[in-house]
Amino acid sequence: MSTIHDQAMNYVYQQVLQRLLSFFSRAERTALQLLIQRLVVAAGGMERIGDYKVMVTPSGTRDSCYTLALLRAAQLSIAGRAPATFHLRVATLRWSGMGPATLDNLHRSFGALFLYDDPRVELLMVDHRQVLPFNHLAPLDKENTDANRTDVLMMGHRRARDEAFVLWDDACLAWAGFYGQIARWGNGVDAWVASESLHRQKQFIDNLDRAVQKAGIGALAVNAGTFDELFALLDGLGGDLYRGFYSESERLCWRPEDGFESCRRTTFVDIHDMVVGKLEERWPLLSEFLGFQSEEWAFSQGMGEYADPLIEAHLCGLTAEFIDGRLYESGFSEHVQRTLAQMQHKQLPEPACEQMITRFGHLQALDDLREQAASSLYRTYGLNEAQSVCLLFTPFIERGAGLERFLRSCHPGMLVAMPDLHRAMQGLHGPEQVLQWMVDVSGLPVRLISRLYSMEPLPMCGTAARALEPALDTAGLDGLGAGLGDRSAER
Repeated sequence: MSTIHDQAMNYVYQQVLQRLLSFFSRAERTALQLLIQRLVVAAGGMERIGDYKVMVTPSGTRDSCYTLALLRAAQLSIAGRAPATFHLRVATLRWSGMGPATLDNLHRSFGALFLYDDPRVELLMVDHRQVLPFNHLAPLDKENTDANRTDVLMMGHRRARDEAFVLWDDACLAWAGFYGQIARWGNGVDAWVASESLHRQKQFIDNLDRAVQKAGIGALAVNAGTFDELFALLDGLGGDLYRGFYSESERLCWRPEDGFESCRRTTFVDIHDMVVGKLEERWPLLSEFLGFQSEEWAFSQGMGEYADPLIEAHLCGLTAEFIDGRLYESGFSEHVQRTLAQMQHKQLPEPACEQMITRFGHLQALDDLREQAASSLYRTYGLNEAQSVCLLFTPFIERGAGLERFLRSCHPGMLVAMPDLHRAMQGLHGPEQVLQWMVDVSGLPVRLISRLYSMEPLPMCGTAARALEPALDTAGLDGLGAGLGDRSAER
């Protein structure tokens, strides 16, 4: 019976492969053969390919799902011509910025590629540092949500005052830690395969360098550049990447604690040159075969893909209103223009740009957009507007150097309590109502506010500034900006 079952499943797998290949162009079929050769060489020859384990870490974006499809095609192609093929570990990180639509995309892709129940495939999901079988229906762990929220706040409060707040500092640390740990899970893996361009790899390393400095654990090595060095860099950082913020008793171990190898043998296999063709040429494979459904805003390439641009535009609007003394809509519109310019620069499909213009271009609905963004920010990250504005001011670091400005701008009634606030942030006794106000307005417990109080802001450097502030080319977008300007003038 087992032999009959194996034969039946092999037939199914070959049918999956044939349908998958039917969506590939001639260039993609050539790239697939080159990918197979690269993996066979990395494994040490075809005779060793059956003992070779490859890891891929899809985030649910279009590119990551396409990479998974390409790797599955390689696995099934080898299986059809050799006694054995490589094993595949598919692992993803579950965090608060990953919505149900992303998990649904992954689930549909896994199903279309027949990854479920294939003994050669391992489907994993990490939720709150616990390794679990992938389950797209599992609710987000409450402790995970709270921990993500605290991490976002701690990272955000550590930035320089002239540095714009971005939502993916925490995501960068979370994914880097995930890469380093999941490669050691179980019996480990031999190779981690990724298709990010060299530019995106460099951008991730630069952002990680900035993030680990904010987390208080030092900078990366000067020669850091691509994912070839990532595991060595992570080993050099050592341990928990958030340990600079939390005491040892507050840190959470990766679980199950005895499930990780002490030494990692993983090498990086770069396949960015195997991803050929344009996005619109790959769309039939993504949508018709993998069942990928793009959220209207999920267009970005790079770390910024982890944040809804509506939330980002909202934060820029709040910055304009509360920090710069301008109108909310001016900051909002500037971010929308930057976003559209980046989309055009990346030559993303015209429909994606049109969706953005449709979503953000109806100026009479700006009040509704602000409300939607505030709701989404609270639902995704657990932050209300008062806590978001507090985060923009960063009033706690450098021994509360920015506290008075924050209070004068947003909470003038608390100016009389400044001595009590400083004493509380130094870890001394303070009135209960003052302590509660600190928690309510910041979203952080007093003990972590005290930790921020003793930390210095991280100065902006040229590399970080360039990484965080892409060039703005607003050609062709003047109409949108002018419209917002007209609305501003009316108010």
